[in-house]
Amino acid sequence: MAPVFILWLALAIIFAIVEAATLGLTSIWFALGALVSMTCALVGVPLWLQIVVFVLVSGGAVWFTRDLARSFNKKRQPTNADRIIGHLGQVLEEIDNARGAGAVRVDGAVWTARSVDGQMIPTGAQVTVCAIEGVKVMVAPAGQ
Repeated sequence: MAPVFILWLALAIIFAIVEAATLGLTSIWFALGALVSMTCALVGVPLWLQIVVFVLVSGGAVWFTRDLARSFNKKRQPTNADRIIGHLGQVLEEIDNARGAGAVRVDGAVWTARSVDGQMIPTGAQVTVCAIEGVKVMVAPAGQ
């Protein structure tokens, strides 16, 4: 059987590869815990204590960096479509949420549209883009 420090080293490498592959703070703490436990194994600390060290170091790293990890993992990737929120558009096809119908032209592009409050909006009306949900714009009559 391989010395225990080699197993800790292998775990640290695996956790580092997972971290690199996910591009988010997901497993770096466990890589750190495995490296500290590997160091303990090299100096002759008993296996049970190495495991305790792994759990404490990994858990402590998660605890102290959890706010950083949340903000890092929740970063929203804006798209060019976000720029039309707040812009005016013109209804090309009557917007009727009940029928699932409606289209608007905003900044030269045609979008499938739905009303934010469920009211029907007639063809030709001016609307304001309030949000984007998937490939649809959510609109309200201009001036509301």
